[in-house]
Amino acid sequence: MTDAGARRPGRLDVIARWWRSRVVGDVNHAAVVAKISAESGWSGAYLFAIVISAGISILGLLLPSSAVLIGAMLISPLMMPIIGLGFGIATFDLVEMRRAAWALLLGSVIAILLSAAFVAVSPIQTVTSEIAIRTRPNLFDLLVALLSAIAGGYALIRERSTTVTGVAIAIALMPPLAVVGFGLATQNWTVLGGSLLLFLTNLVTIALTAATVARLYGFGAHLSPSQTRLQGTLIVVGLAALAIPLGLALKQIAVESVARRQIREAVLRPFDASARISQLDIDFDRTPAVVRAIVLTPAIVPTADARVLAATRAAVRLPLDLHVDQIRVGMESGAGEAAQIAAAQAGDGRASVARDARNEIAEPVALVAGVPAEAVLVDTGARRAVARLAPLPGASLATYRAIEQRAAAAANGWSIELTPPDGVPGPIPITNDTPDAAALDTAAWAARRLDRGVTVTGPAAARDAAVERLAAAGVRATAGPAARGTTLDLEWTAAQPPR
Repeated sequence: MTDAGARRPGRLDVIARWWRSRVVGDVNHAAVVAKISAESGWSGAYLFAIVISAGISILGLLLPSSAVLIGAMLISPLMMPIIGLGFGIATFDLVEMRRAAWALLLGSVIAILLSAAFVAVSPIQTVTSEIAIRTRPNLFDLLVALLSAIAGGYALIRERSTTVTGVAIAIALMPPLAVVGFGLATQNWTVLGGSLLLFLTNLVTIALTAATVARLYGFGAHLSPSQTRLQGTLIVVGLAALAIPLGLALKQIAVESVARRQIREAVLRPFDASARISQLDIDFDRTPAVVRAIVLTPAIVPTADARVLAATRAAVRLPLDLHVDQIRVGMESGAGEAAQIAAAQAGDGRASVARDARNEIAEPVALVAGVPAEAVLVDTGARRAVARLAPLPGASLATYRAIEQRAAAAANGWSIELTPPDGVPGPIPITNDTPDAAALDTAAWAARRLDRGVTVTGPAAARDAAVERLAAAGVRATAGPAARGTTLDLEWTAAQPPR
């Protein structure tokens, strides 16, 4: 008969004893601590890796090239200081925490400043696709960092170098810092803030998760229960503080994803079944949300904007500023596919020539417009290229027109049409009751590109002269109220009827 106070060991007790004897007992704690201590602090090799990794990262972001960015991820100089910080938290080693934190801070500042300096002297300062995807972190980014940190901590403890390489690619610490440098150089605070949040998400999640893994493997076993509780509180609070805003960001992305699908369906609703969307740009950050679409259609639909707007508002229930550019093209069923098959069977290489011609014009136009090459609509038969210009801080309509003129001058026989962002036209100066001709010509160009009408307000004589000049340029211009002043005010109106 057993004593009253005696009890059989529970299943958790058995598992804990097995873990301590079979798993923790096999770890060479001294060797792991020595390795982390040697690689998590400041050194000349660390500085060299920071400079090289930052340089490769900013080049990969500006090109943009995922392959180049992977090269920067493989170097991953920031990984060891963050892991060192995590192990310092696990063991309450203040010296190691200071060493790792100092190396991490100094390395991050150098990477940001180096990236900013490179962007400041670079002719390319547009937000590429690789930059954009690093400006909106969400809960999934936290989960990636958490799982990667578990794998990284395990790999270091078990000396699995190949796993560490994979973890470096998964976490991608340096590219977000390079994006911070890009935002600093271009004074794009939205880009800077989003990418900085992504970096801090990775940093905090990796450090706290590494601390948790270290404790599970017996590091910090000398700590008291109160110190262990403090560690647990720090880890839970830190991850929760990140998870809440990132979870809200993920919810917003999900809402926008559904809205984007519904808008795409609504845009095609007024058109023939053979019509297709060439380009769809949606900016949910503005109020109302801005929707710009380019539709290839066999027949122009005069009321497309109104019908699409009614359909999208009913579907997504958001305030929208919507405009659809229609490009009339031949859309005979199967004609394009048949032509490609015939060309391939004949072996005349015409399809290849068309692709070469498209690439020849699409890439330089995309570079000038600040958009991906696939966003440039190219008609090789008519030698015509169309794209929507990326917004430039502080740029006027005259600036965007000059960009189109520069692209056209270098296009060698191609017709280039670059649509400016849908901003408000600036005031038109008046001299002796005569509006400035160059400013009016620029406004007429923008109205044609945006397919908009214009209402002109200002002194009556100058107003009427401006309306006449705009109408002569093919723009639907109407006279607004007469007003005193030395400038004319222009305001966009509804899309012009097809001409």
